[in-house]
Amino acid sequence: MNQADLEKMIKDVILSMGDSGSSFAPAPDVSQRVTYKDYPLAEKSADKLRTPTGKSLGDVTLEALLAGKISNEDVRIRPETLEMQAQVAESRGRERLAANMRRASELIAVPDERILQIYSAMRPYRSTKKELYDIAEELESKYGAKVTAGLVREAADVGEARGRLRKD
Repeated sequence: MNQADLEKMIKDVILSMGDSGSSFAPAPDVSQRVTYKDYPLAEKSADKLRTPTGKSLGDVTLEALLAGKISNEDVRIRPETLEMQAQVAESRGRERLAANMRRASELIAVPDERILQIYSAMRPYRSTKKELYDIAEELESKYGAKVTAGLVREAADVGEARGRLRKD
């Protein structure tokens, strides 16, 4: 698969998820500890799952969709759900997967369009080091995405060391 096809696929997936500009619940409540024994969550821990609008998993049905009681917002994932997925991964010793789930959780608050812009800015020769550091600052201060901001800074540093950044 070439780069253009991959970018198109990512964009299509993100755009199909609907508008992410709405507000989501606060940071995940880690008191809801789960383990691999609670997986799959939809079957074994459905009572702990909620939609971004607060509906229970059981409220998300075809009938509710046809009746207009379910919106795009109701089928998006919440930070809490990703945190539970991270806990499941940790309980099986899969620390890297857990970290990925937590990074994904940070990015829920970032609008889809902005994620695509950031993705494009991080490609080789697209941005200066300062521009990437500005993106990292935005992620951290505006969206609270501290881990992801750190990764953008690291990418800027690596890009600089490898000569893959745009010149001022």
